[in-house]
Order: sequence, then C-alpha cells, then structure tokens
Amino acid sequence: MRNGVHRLNQAFPIKNAAFYIKYRDPHSPIIISCWTYAQCEDSGDANMNRNVIISCAVTGAGDTVGKHPAIPVTPEQIADACIEAARAGAAIAHIHVRDPETGAPTHDRALYREVVERVRAADTDVVLNITAGGGGDWFPGEDDPATAGPGTSLQTPAERHAPIGELLPEICTLDCGSYNFADNVYVSTAPWLREQAELIQKSGVKPEIECFELGHIRLARQLIAEGLIDDAPVFQLCLGIPWAAEADTETMVAMRNKLPANANWAAFGVGRMQMPMAAQSVLMGGNVRVGLEDNIYLDKGVFASNGQLVERAVSITEQLGSRVVTPAEARDILGLRKPGSN
Repeated sequence: MRNGVHRLNQAFPIKNAAFYIKYRDPHSPIIISCWTYAQCEDSGDANMNRNVIISCAVTGAGDTVGKHPAIPVTPEQIADACIEAARAGAAIAHIHVRDPETGAPTHDRALYREVVERVRAADTDVVLNITAGGGGDWFPGEDDPATAGPGTSLQTPAERHAPIGELLPEICTLDCGSYNFADNVYVSTAPWLREQAELIQKSGVKPEIECFELGHIRLARQLIAEGLIDDAPVFQLCLGIPWAAEADTETMVAMRNKLPANANWAAFGVGRMQMPMAAQSVLMGGNVRVGLEDNIYLDKGVFASNGQLVERAVSITEQLGSRVVTPAEARDILGLRKPGSN
C-alpha cells in the first residue's frame, strides 16, 4: 500500500480485473473510494498511463458564478486562472469566456482574444484549448415546442469556429453529437459536425473530440473515416453530466473500448466524481481533466481553486506511480501545431 492506494502492478498479476480502492489525499481527511479497472499482467502496467497530461477547465459556461466566490469571470481572471493551473502542473488550459458584468457565458471574440493575448504574454508555458462548443443550447418553448424558449442559444458551425479561426489555439473542442443536458437539449447534428470539423481541419488546430454518450464516439469514428479528422485523434470522455453518460467505471470502460486504437484520450467526472474519475482514467491508460468548470469543491464544503484541483490531480497521478508531463511533452504526445506556426 502507498497512501491507501494499491500498486496494482505489484499486487495483481492478472488480466481484466476490477478493484475497489480507497485513496486518502495527504492534504485532506477525506477518503475517495471508487471501483477501478485494470488489465494487469506480469509486466505490471500494460494498461496504465505512465506519462499523464493534465488539463484544467478553468471556468466553463455553467451557472457556477453565484455558487462559488471566485469563479473566473473577467478576461484577466480567466487568464490568471490558466497561468495558475499551469504553474500547479496542468499542461493544457481549457477556456470559455464570460460576460465581465454578469458572469453569464458569452461568445464574444474580443474577450477570447484578450484571454489568449494575456496567457501568451505570460512567462508560463501552457497549451491553450478554446471551446468551440458554445451556442448549442435549445430549450423548447412552453406553448410551441418548435419555437425556441428562454435560455436558447444557438450558433452555426461557422460562428462556433470564428474564435478558433482567428486566434489559432493549439486545441479546440468539437462536441461530437446532440444529447440531453439537464433540462435542455445540446444541439450538434451530423451535418453541422462535418462542416465544423472541416473548418477546424483547415485551420490546423487539433480538435479535442468531446463525447458525452457512446453514440458520439460512433459519430466521431465516422468523421475520421471520412477524412475530416486527422490522425491521431484526441478524445475527451465527459462523464456525469445530467442526463448523459454516467461517471462510473463501467461507462468509462465501455467508451474507452470503442475509441480508435491510435487515439489519445482523457476523461473527467463532474462534481464529487472529479478525482475518482481522474484516478480511473490514469489506471485505464487515459489522461486527466480537472478544474472549476466541472467541480467547485476541494473537499466537502470547501471551495477549490483551479490550482488546488490541479495539485490534487498531480498528487493522485504520482501516487499511482505515473508522472505528469510538461506542456512541451504534451505537444509531442498529441501531435500539436506549435504556437505561431502556420
């Protein structure tokens, strides 16, 4: 045992096994328990990821501003959060922007530009991953479900891509399908995705294919087969969002097993499942995403910062026997375009 975590490669020389582990963070009395899955054999680490990329989603677009006292809202705050996360060990910063006055999500390209310029001007290296999944929320009208109700925010593929085409981050998201998102529907149809994937491909930016359901992976594989997404693809398995894929071992295993053989992938869980899913992803060969977009607490009743969440993910990764890679290493692993290159 090492801080409550079994070194699976030493203890279980068998294949296709599920284990129940308890992880005690050295900085917290809270014990995180979860089922974990591994393909262990005599070599010990046939399935684990030994070189882990940590991504930090620093603010998101959710209704968290009134629930947490320090959600990054202004471009300066969002840029500072990216730098904080990078200094804590994140190789990638995932960026949304918010209205500086209200904290509501926005698609304002000027705000994205300010965030990117501030981060690029800093002395801390980090890979930038800008969302291209905004403008997909559909709330059916109460009187006429064919009419958009309050809260609806829809953009065309070209509008979703506009900040990407202008700012050319190294990564942008591609939300690979429609699904139920709490009380609304997120809309991302196959024709829209083909158009958006082609725009991303022409820009030279690497798409991070966000999959919230098993069918999204099926659609992504079709886009790859059609030549709209280049090798090697990057996937993010998004778990725990109501009412999409659950944040549990069985779901992660099912989704991971449907990925292309040459895929790089990561996974995250929302809320209290953030750290258990981080550990699970490493054990199954994936990378890690944490951050205030997905979870606002460090411990029960204790608000987190992005830096603290990254530090905890680093601790979990290292205690499992893996190492956290640098932004430069992440670029090589994922095959990213270097900043400023054509």
